[in-house]
Amino acid sequence: MNLYIGNMSFDTTEDQLRKAFESFGEVSTVNIITDKNTGEPRGFAFVEMSTKSEAIAAISGLNGTEVDGRELKVSEAKPRVDRGNRGGGGGGGRYRNSY
Repeated sequence: MNLYIGNMSFDTTEDQLRKAFESFGEVSTVNIITDKNTGEPRGFAFVEMSTKSEAIAAISGLNGTEVDGRELKVSEAKPRVDRGNRGGGGGGGRYRNSY
C-alpha cells in the first residue's frame, strides 16, 4: 500500500522516514519528491509498505507526529492521474478580422 507523507521538513531524509515507518512493518520503498530544476525537496514523500494492515497502522501511528520540527500528515496515497495529453492552454495568436 502506498502512503502520502506531507508537511515534511526539507531536512528529513529517506533513512529517517524508513526508520519511522519500519516500526510499523516492512517498508518496500521511500521516495522523497524533489524539484525538477533545483533538486531540493518539495516537502512531501511517498512510502510503500508491504501490507495494507501495516500501512494502516503506520497512518494511525505517525499521522500528526513531529519529525524534524514538522507535524507529518500521513494518509493513503491517491492514484496518480495521467497528465500526458492535457491539451488546452494555447493562446498567443493574433485575432484576425474576417471582413
